[in-house]
Amino acid sequence: MLRTIHPIAGVIGFLTIFAFWTATFYSELFLTHEAVAAVKSMIVRGLFILVPAMVIVGATGMSLGRRRKDAPALAKKKRMPVIAMNGMLILVPAAIYLSAKANAGSFDTSFYVVQVVELIAGATNLTLMGLSIRDGRAMTARKRSAQKN
Repeated sequence: MLRTIHPIAGVIGFLTIFAFWTATFYSELFLTHEAVAAVKSMIVRGLFILVPAMVIVGATGMSLGRRRKDAPALAKKKRMPVIAMNGMLILVPAAIYLSAKANAGSFDTSFYVVQVVELIAGATNLTLMGLSIRDGRAMTARKRSAQKN
């Protein structure tokens, strides 16, 4: 069961962050302040999908990998705390702050500084999560290959 839940939660987390990131980037470049505010509000609502997905992927990953000592598993174990801390200390607070600022119509310097930080942190998490997805797929492919032989 964990072997099914883990990758599903991981992909949901990755795609949710990707949707947040691309919607933010696109709205900032091409849309009105009202549209940016709407995107920021939707991102805060989307945290109710993202946060549980990330908790599930972290918990199932720790359970599945607790005894593993191979390089891909160790790399995933090193990435997960960075992903979690980046999300909880930067991305979630930034999303709430930016939504409040955008909905107040306050597109000032602090808004854009936090926006840049959020985009960088989001790109970082997408990169780290993408590497973990790649390593997870390699680990399961190796396991399937060993079972066939």
